[in-house]
Amino acid sequence: MKLAELGEFGLIERIRRLCPVQGEGVVLGIGDDCAIGDLPADEELLTSTDLLIEDVHFCLDWTDWRRLGRKAVSVNVSDIAAMGGVPRHLYLGLGLPATATVSQIEALAQGIAERLGDYGMVLVGGDTCRSPGPLMLSVTVVGSAPKGEALRRSGACPGDRLYVSGTLGASALALQRLLANEPLSPELAQRHHDPEARVALGRGLSSAGLAHAMIDLSDGLIADLGHICRASAVGARIELGRLPLCADLMVTAASPLRYDLALSGGEDYELLAAIPPEKESEVLALAEHLCLPLSCVGEVTSPGEPLQLIGHDGLPLTPDNVGFNHFAATEP
Repeated sequence: MKLAELGEFGLIERIRRLCPVQGEGVVLGIGDDCAIGDLPADEELLTSTDLLIEDVHFCLDWTDWRRLGRKAVSVNVSDIAAMGGVPRHLYLGLGLPATATVSQIEALAQGIAERLGDYGMVLVGGDTCRSPGPLMLSVTVVGSAPKGEALRRSGACPGDRLYVSGTLGASALALQRLLANEPLSPELAQRHHDPEARVALGRGLSSAGLAHAMIDLSDGLIADLGHICRASAVGARIELGRLPLCADLMVTAASPLRYDLALSGGEDYELLAAIPPEKESEVLALAEHLCLPLSCVGEVTSPGEPLQLIGHDGLPLTPDNVGFNHFAATEP
């Protein structure tokens, strides 16, 4: 069936049937002019929005509609995780080209529904319209955190240890190989097309007061650490030898490229946290409980000091690339 035959309201009903639409905090969901939500007592609202545009953020020659739906949810939830919150509700805006089919939209909705279930979320509203050009998705995620617990970028202190979850560089290496028409290993494909937001880690660090500041790694370690440094008015030092590189980087990439992708490639969607030294043992215990690797990659330094990279020989380095920039980048 063609999208024109189904119509806008038929499409909305298809998506509604596929996705969870009732859950905690939903007073009124899809079907009226606005959704009505109920925020738990003594909690603050967290909201994040991302726009995903075909051939800018994704390429349909490389991914399928179901995985695109899954990724669209996770990359937004990652922002909630970075503040130590609980994701609750999702709003979905779709700009659909005339070539889109009903089966493709259903696959997209299926991927969204799967990730909503993974994160315990509900689809509560959105919009659909025809796009004269590329496929576009606008995703807004609403979450919450107990008052005073949400972690910000502005709390890092000199002496804090900088910890990174998981591994770095897999998504950037995957993109490089896709651009070169080279095959991906299962790990690279999963990390690029279907990342997972670190909600449990973010919530654990926040609820137990184990971190001073946190951010998710969407634009690359150097760029995102720079956001923390500017917001907290501090410097930082990163040691290359401590970076948790993904296995494919270690095996196949030359040394300079290996570290450039890990530092500046982006779309890792891991968490970077500034941890006070006296909390390190508790943080490592949390990581072990979650079966999620955490690596100390450096430390926060005094105000006025620059962000430094330290090579394997102990000497400072200057990065060739500072991270992803939408208005400087030309590749999808």
